[in-house]
Amino acid sequence: MEENKEKKEKTGFMAQGRSVIIAVIAALSAIICVSIFTGGLVDYKKSGGGSGITATGSASCDFESDLIVWRGSFSVHGDTPRDAYAIIKKDAELVRQYLEENQVADDEMIFSSVNISQTYTSRYDEGKYLGDEPDGYDLTQSLTVSSYDIDKVENISRDITKLIESGVEFESELPEYYYTKLDEVKLEFTDDALEAIADKAMEKDTGA
Repeated sequence: MEENKEKKEKTGFMAQGRSVIIAVIAALSAIICVSIFTGGLVDYKKSGGGSGITATGSASCDFESDLIVWRGSFSVHGDTPRDAYAIIKKDAELVRQYLEENQVADDEMIFSSVNISQTYTSRYDEGKYLGDEPDGYDLTQSLTVSSYDIDKVENISRDITKLIESGVEFESELPEYYYTKLDEVKLEFTDDALEAIADKAMEKDTGA
């Protein structure tokens, strides 16, 4: 009787162990399946044969940028910080007027704070270096224009002749283009890709 009891206990323990192992394997399988599916790849094995089906799918969509960002900067030099600041304040007003004349709204333009640095010149006496001495101040201010009117800003960035002719030392950068509805594209792309994967898998499974 004790021997039979011991066998039953061992059998029950082994059954519990198999149940635990099966549960662990099932959990791992579920995680692997989710990882594969979300990665855009579906692997399917037929239960009746050794061959398998691997289906891949993709989706694409076209879109155009709907936001343009254009940056530039202008610099001045003055003997004193006060002189230099008066000059750059005047230039900033000329830049603002130029943008307003080209239909750029106030909320589409941002002027940064002014950066200031002291400049020096080297002194020599009969070829002997005597040292550096201050010779004034350089001030620089940056500008950023962001707009949904891409054509408008492109035209402005290509033609800054008026600013230069007015005496503004303006440096223009190449415009940058952005698409503000990227999250919507991602969702659409995901739906299309998953549908293409499923269709491809069904075609191969039915032999189409």
